[in-house]
Amino acid sequence: MNLTLLTDLYELTMMQGYYKTKNDNRVVFDAFFRENPFKGGYSIMAGLEQVIDYVKNLRFDEEDIEYLRSLHIFEEDFLDYLKDFKFSGDIYAIPEGSIIFPREPLVKVIAPVMEAQLLETALLNIVNHQCLVATKASRVCDAAEGDGVMEFGLRRAQGPDAGTYGARAAVIGGCNGTSNVLAGKLFNIPVKGTHAHSWIMSFPDEYTAFKKYADLYPDACILLIDTYDTIKSGLPNAIRVFKEMKEAGIKPKLYGIRMDSGDLAYLSKKVRAMLDEAGFPDAVISASNDLDEHLIASLKRQGATITSWGVGTHLITAKDNPSFGGVYKLAAIEKDGKFEPKIKLSENTEKVTNPGNKTIYRIYTKDQHKIEADVICFVDEKIDENEDLNLFSPTAPWKRTTYAAGTFTVREMLVPIFKNGECVYTSPSVMEIRDICAKEKDTLWAECRRFDNPHQTYVDLSQKLYDVKQDLFNHYHTNKM
Repeated sequence: MNLTLLTDLYELTMMQGYYKTKNDNRVVFDAFFRENPFKGGYSIMAGLEQVIDYVKNLRFDEEDIEYLRSLHIFEEDFLDYLKDFKFSGDIYAIPEGSIIFPREPLVKVIAPVMEAQLLETALLNIVNHQCLVATKASRVCDAAEGDGVMEFGLRRAQGPDAGTYGARAAVIGGCNGTSNVLAGKLFNIPVKGTHAHSWIMSFPDEYTAFKKYADLYPDACILLIDTYDTIKSGLPNAIRVFKEMKEAGIKPKLYGIRMDSGDLAYLSKKVRAMLDEAGFPDAVISASNDLDEHLIASLKRQGATITSWGVGTHLITAKDNPSFGGVYKLAAIEKDGKFEPKIKLSENTEKVTNPGNKTIYRIYTKDQHKIEADVICFVDEKIDENEDLNLFSPTAPWKRTTYAAGTFTVREMLVPIFKNGECVYTSPSVMEIRDICAKEKDTLWAECRRFDNPHQTYVDLSQKLYDVKQDLFNHYHTNKM
């Protein structure tokens, strides 16, 4: 899909300004976020495949040019330039499914300034949305403690794209399927679903509705039992149908009930006891009804016997934190073949940027392979596992720690995606990314995954980067620019 005009107008007016002033230096832009959503201890990287598609299809066709001309803002020589526009730069990114932390580059763009500037809006639109939903899904799946979680928020999502790409991100974060059939087709992810209350209401009685559904879908027979009365009507009729299937020799691959209302803790325990007494201990008990990670965790603590969770509105909209907050900032400008670090200062300390052409090294404990810290440094710096590693807090540099040589391992997080305008990266399938994400989460300490007051993983700066940042502080303070 050509999303070239999916941009803020000022990206294009700045481009024309660069064009008119003959400013086409190569630059470095970093896309990053400032704090974990949901007051959490980690986030999940997602959306890179759609960024790749966007960059591959970045071009201005005749209709685009004509529309821009109609705005009476852009001059003809600039519009002629846009006719042959193609991204020619380099992009590095953290792979999808990876654990990510605040203030470190998720995507790094190195390109002529006009090209790098244009990427800002669409790149942030894609990454912000999918990282947010993937992170929310991860938390929901953590709360479910290994139970299956299905995403089914399409009807509550903020439009078709949010519902479809949100479903993709939710599966990356750990969901085992989606109700969204288009997402299933586009991304080859499992689609799941049962039936609505309207199915029950359209038949003369509840038993007949259940019986007809079981006849149609014997291998996936999940019956919604709360249309009239969960315990007095719905469950007894479902049990009657299950007994008839058993007597007929039908052995479904998946069967059970779903509840969408009421006191789910109380009802699930009553339902489990009745199903077990009737001889159906392997029947699934699934539940929905405005669930999120906090409600699921609460139901678990109350002893709810639910084994499958359907999560819609709160997941697909990330209701309690509906924005990821990612930004895209200039970090360096090429001058005489070298990148000159640039910094954005602010009265708000969290808005001060890290300058230069950078990379990220992740530090793991060697014995347990758990994340100890991330280190942002210049691209020409290396971390040697055979030497002691000294780290310090960039906001409180007197807080220091040393990792002895041989006690840690190192992984560089940013990988090449585009080189000289050509894609050099092959995206895994969504289900493969889901597996990657599960393994990545195993590298987190348990304290990072708790919902209340989680440990915040250290994101440190190398000594060299810290010193350059301090020099820039001093320069702009002295010159009062």
